[in-house]
Amino acid sequence: MTDTNKNLFYFLMFLAMAGWGASWVNAKVLSSYINEYELIFLRNFFTIASLVPVLIFTRKYFYINKRSFLLAILASVIMIAYMKCYFLGTKFGTASLGGALVTTLIPINTFLIMAFFYGKKIVKKDYFALAIGALGVMTMLNVWSFSSEQIFTIQNMYFLGASILWPALTITSSKITKTSPMVFTLYMYIITSIMVAVFFTESLEFNYSSYDTIFWINILGLAIVSTTFSTTVYFIGIEKLGTNEVSSFIFLVPLFAILFSIIFLKEHLSISLLIGTILTLIAVKILNNIKIFKKRGKVEH
Repeated sequence: MTDTNKNLFYFLMFLAMAGWGASWVNAKVLSSYINEYELIFLRNFFTIASLVPVLIFTRKYFYINKRSFLLAILASVIMIAYMKCYFLGTKFGTASLGGALVTTLIPINTFLIMAFFYGKKIVKKDYFALAIGALGVMTMLNVWSFSSEQIFTIQNMYFLGASILWPALTITSSKITKTSPMVFTLYMYIITSIMVAVFFTESLEFNYSSYDTIFWINILGLAIVSTTFSTTVYFIGIEKLGTNEVSSFIFLVPLFAILFSIIFLKEHLSISLLIGTILTLIAVKILNNIKIFKKRGKVEH
């Protein structure tokens, strides 16, 4: 990849992370229009409609083997549970807290799950990072208030649930074989939509007359920008740049979530949320050996 193409892709990754950060604002706005099952169904409908042309254009054919298809069914169940926590946490809480807490906790929880259940070795630096991460999470949850009513709020429980469910989804998805991650994602969205339509039919009561321009901007933004565009760029980024280089961009997601929440929702940025976010980001950096600033070679004269 040439330097020009690389810089262009860095810009696309920047936009992709902005899209993921904006999804928390989208969900908060949409929570006043629809319930969690309607959100899942509509988001998936527009995501599928926009993802199919992308797969055709990138020649990611629709083949999926039996193993990957069964994993897609399991992933769909986890996805429904995650989306419910994601949506209700944002509905009852703030988009800024959700975007900061969940996105920074996901890589930490993924590391812990891999360590406890898959034998991933924990070294001294990891213990140090986990301690910093725990301190950051406690700060975001405002445990220093020593008030159980403030700590164990319903939104905090939903956010913590989401931060555990997404690593479970990631690990499940990593087990696929001979199937493109984007194709697997498409099948997962299709199966998820079918499950919601079959098992939660009574919850799907679309009141189209109440859907105004604000609604359509946010549902399409959530589906096309935050899901199809951001996910596609992320997967291509892994192929072109490698996992380590792409992972450094994840740091932008909570920052965008906080920024967009302040701009569009007029949410207040508390000192505890800011400090907690910084601490957990430091923990994520140490745990995953992410290098944000790379050393350049010496220039010969």
